[in-house]
Amino acid sequence: MALLTTRAGRFVKQPTGYRAFVPASLPPDPAVNFDSNLIALLSRADQALGRLDGVTQILPNPDLFVAMYVRREAVLSSQIEGTQSTLDDVLAFELDAKGYELPQDIKEVVNYVGAMNYGLERLTSLPLSLRLIREIHEKLLLGTRGDERHPGEFRSSQNWIGQGNTPLSRATFVPPPHVDMHRALDNFEKFLHEDNSMPLLIHCGLAHAQFETIHPFLDGNGRVGRLLITFILVNRQALHRPLLYLSHYLKRNRRDYYESLMAVRQQGDWEGWLRFFLEGVAVTADEAAITARSIVELREQHRTLLQKGGHAMNALRLLDLLFERPLVNIGLVKNELDIAFVTARSLVEQFQRLGLLDEITGGQRNRVYRYTLYLGLFEDREEDQDGTVPLQTTEVEA
Repeated sequence: MALLTTRAGRFVKQPTGYRAFVPASLPPDPAVNFDSNLIALLSRADQALGRLDGVTQILPNPDLFVAMYVRREAVLSSQIEGTQSTLDDVLAFELDAKGYELPQDIKEVVNYVGAMNYGLERLTSLPLSLRLIREIHEKLLLGTRGDERHPGEFRSSQNWIGQGNTPLSRATFVPPPHVDMHRALDNFEKFLHEDNSMPLLIHCGLAHAQFETIHPFLDGNGRVGRLLITFILVNRQALHRPLLYLSHYLKRNRRDYYESLMAVRQQGDWEGWLRFFLEGVAVTADEAAITARSIVELREQHRTLLQKGGHAMNALRLLDLLFERPLVNIGLVKNELDIAFVTARSLVEQFQRLGLLDEITGGQRNRVYRYTLYLGLFEDREEDQDGTVPLQTTEVEA
């Protein structure tokens, strides 16, 4: 390991013997070294982000695409923290919140969707700030397993990061004590508002890493930090719609993610972290743009199929509904299309015969139907890079 530096902060021995990391203020000093490799990655990421923002203009209803991506991000970001819920679980919950048997941690994923949508709405009237971050955190944790860990409040005790029930003495990383934490948060908020001093993606990458280092909450720091990336890009109008979500990339490359953040703290290697971050932006933006184009192609194929078959206008209306709600039952189709139950049932059966819907419950009653071809565009087909166990935050009263 390279020698420890104080470029990103310093490890400070506490009265009880452990060492906590107190981060230095942003921007880094010395400033970020824009070598040829970092410049090339920044250019690639900027171009990919621009293509993603542009491709949404060809979508017939980009808001439906956004809604599906928010759900997918909620699932993947929560899985990084160890939850097991899937995209189908979220859709099933939306279809029948009371009657569908779901894993207990589905609430965490549903909360993530709510927190994302709440934050985007609040950005229209409130600056990106510590206040907004606390509000988002409250939405994220309320009513979940983290409910007793002070939703919406910055911590007043020491926390640390490790696998499972790792004691403080063997923690992977110890964030700043809460007194130093508040000083670091003040600087962090000022840095959020410095929007002209450096390229946006560099600013965004530095902000995410600094937030994860400060770790200001007793739970939910990773999820809030990942939401922060999207909020910064939307707030600065780099994206007109919230379509860049790095959780898929971070989940696949979890070991590199942890190691590059630790290299910042231990060696001041901001450039190494930024290379990892910019690569993630480029890869993720390109993947999202490909998915957007695939959605357009799928929609046109299926509209053509329905029109050639001479199906009525209700069939095209159901197809549009499926892009918003790819898990349906006959009751939902009846209500959303405002048609008779027998008409809705006949319509769903037509879609089954055409291979557009799969019945997934196998029963005679309360049947649920899945638009599998569409959902397949959002499925995570790649395994994680390694078997790294998610790191968890633990706390001790000061």
